[in-house]
Amino acid sequence: MEAVAKLNNCPTSPRKMRLVVDLIRGERVEKALSILKFTNKEAAIRVEKLLLSAIKNWETKNEGSRPEENQLYVKTIMVGGGRQLKRLRPAPQGRGYRIRKRSNHVTLVVDSKNVETQTN
Repeated sequence: MEAVAKLNNCPTSPRKMRLVVDLIRGERVEKALSILKFTNKEAAIRVEKLLLSAIKNWETKNEGSRPEENQLYVKTIMVGGGRQLKRLRPAPQGRGYRIRKRSNHVTLVVDSKNVETQTN
């Protein structure tokens, strides 16, 4: 049984978020949490909170099951571009340079590898 958590309109560029997300794709949840804890990027804090939320969602769906026993892992994690805030920076000779403040959406799916305990 899988559980989903979503983070919308996170004010980090998708390129920077993908650097962190690629570190934990396909990893077990315990290992992914430790990787995120020791990653020195701002995006790692947001992804760590999202992963904890996905684990809690999985626990809510599977009453009486523990994530450690069911070998939870990060099944899929995707980063998509969110909305862009467009700003103008003053430039020489009366011009203005456009600044695009990017945001992103992150979708995280956790699943258990231990399928036998769920069917019995």
